[in-house]
Amino acid sequence: MSRRRHNESHLIARIGWLRAAVLGANDGILSTASLIVGVASASGDKDAIVVAGLAGLVAGAMSMAAGEYVSVSSQADTEAADIAKETAELRDDPAGELAELTAIYKHRGLSDDLALQEAQSLTAADALGAHKRDELGLSQEMEARPAQAAAVSAVTFALGAALPLVVAVALPQSAILPGVTLATLAALVVLGAVGASAGGASLWRGALRVTLWGAGAMLATAVVGWLFGTVV
Repeated sequence: MSRRRHNESHLIARIGWLRAAVLGANDGILSTASLIVGVASASGDKDAIVVAGLAGLVAGAMSMAAGEYVSVSSQADTEAADIAKETAELRDDPAGELAELTAIYKHRGLSDDLALQEAQSLTAADALGAHKRDELGLSQEMEARPAQAAAVSAVTFALGAALPLVVAVALPQSAILPGVTLATLAALVVLGAVGASAGGASLWRGALRVTLWGAGAMLATAVVGWLFGTVV
């Protein structure tokens, strides 16, 4: 009788690129839409509105890429330093590291004998891998990938920012403010639901939290634009 191979895919494997993608797209839509709404509320002409939106797209995409790369690189540097320290400890004090691994398994509920047996087996197979996983809490799925995070953030930011910008270009000046606002809120609902779905969370909760924050951001920039526009 043949045994079927059991294959599982877990949502945690998506967390690295998913976080960067959702953050990039959300920031792209929201920051560019808020910028357009603020300039439109200040009674700027259409050319000024479009230039502001385009500048926001380019600057935001570059800023997101740089920010993600620096942030995730810091995480990667920390991980590398901990792995180097663990490698040195395994070389200099293997008995102590075996005892440390045994204590971890005992703390998780294994008996003394079983914990020692498990620690010895995993140490023989891949000592560093066992300590990375069970002592440091590092896994392949959660590994820091700076270049991936930067690229995903930049691309998704630009794609998100393109929506309000295209709407602003397509509409007459008098319709830019309501048109961009409605299009952005609709896009945020979809984005929140898609992000929640990809992460296995509630669609409505994901959509609601993104949309409420987006509405608040656009309202704030509209008030600023209206106040300064009125003064001018």
